[in-house]
Amino acid sequence: MNTPVNLLDFDVDGLIAWFAERGEKPFRARQVMRWMHREGCKDFAAMTDVAKALRARLAEEASIRPPVPVRDSVSADGTRKWLLDVGNSNAVETVFIPETNRGTLCISSQAGCALDCAFCSTGKQGFNRNLSAGEIIGQLWLANHLLGAAREAEAGLEAGDKDNGRIISNVVMMGMGEPLANFDNVVTALRLMLDDHAYGLSRRRVTVSTSGIVPAMDRLRDECPVALAVSLHASNDALRDRLVPINVKYPLVELMAACRRYLDKAPRDFVTFEYVMLEGVNDEPAHARELIELVREVPCKFNLIPFNPFPNSGFQRSAPERIRRFAGILIDAGIVTTTRKTRGDDVDAACGQLAGQVQDKTRRTVRLKQTLEVRS
Repeated sequence: MNTPVNLLDFDVDGLIAWFAERGEKPFRARQVMRWMHREGCKDFAAMTDVAKALRARLAEEASIRPPVPVRDSVSADGTRKWLLDVGNSNAVETVFIPETNRGTLCISSQAGCALDCAFCSTGKQGFNRNLSAGEIIGQLWLANHLLGAAREAEAGLEAGDKDNGRIISNVVMMGMGEPLANFDNVVTALRLMLDDHAYGLSRRRVTVSTSGIVPAMDRLRDECPVALAVSLHASNDALRDRLVPINVKYPLVELMAACRRYLDKAPRDFVTFEYVMLEGVNDEPAHARELIELVREVPCKFNLIPFNPFPNSGFQRSAPERIRRFAGILIDAGIVTTTRKTRGDDVDAACGQLAGQVQDKTRRTVRLKQTLEVRS
């Protein structure tokens, strides 16, 4: 028997096409999409304005399958992290960060990551596969469901009552994996985040973070421009080659040009550069001055990220005073600069700490273990 198709894998155009193959009109696809994403409904029988015969057929041929949570951790600061089973002994992590005026969900795009950035725990896990569109948008579906249920229980609502207030106001593709290395599935999920029949988020409130895959940045600009964050982390090519290996293929001059091109269609008039602060590696005043020259023609803001340690990383977090001095140099040059508050590090939910469970196809974890054994 064929596995029922997961309707979470379709954006509105894909769902309309799937329904058309079954002789159904586009409005039926939009009805089901609203039930799936707006209402968080998995049960076709509960979709009361959909024709009864169609509901029965959907129950036979399709399903709505978000990832399955296997662990749910809550930090002392309220950050919540889920470990989600995505099959074949792989699991990815999704993080919700509550703040006074917004709630941000950090979503994963791959089981592991092939880019192997030197300071990132995810990269040290190796890489298994891209997540499907349904597994990506399913993280938003699931988080909405679980957070909504918790808020309704806290408010003392009766069974069947619903609190329709938006809990998740922002989505960042900054979890496990390089989003632009899984371009088609990520863009399908982005379209659902933006679609008024689904989540209806503003382009300004959906951010894709990339290490700098230049051709895919251009494609994203043309096909689905959302807010852009670039994982920069170095002020010159020699250092970035070591910290962010994709730089060897797409060096800084090409990356800066791609950022300028992206701004032609971006929903914001700046690019955010993420810069992890590594003690004695990239946090000297000379590095800050190099950055000022590097981004001179790119409207931008900097988000300085105190390094979040993980075992055998080989790096240390920059001291607070070094971070303040570094930020001050950028600010004095007229560059908007913020220092990210570390959230969820007590449950390994902070930036760079996400690791999940990855059945590594790259043998990176084996090679790392061998290297550590030799060193010891």
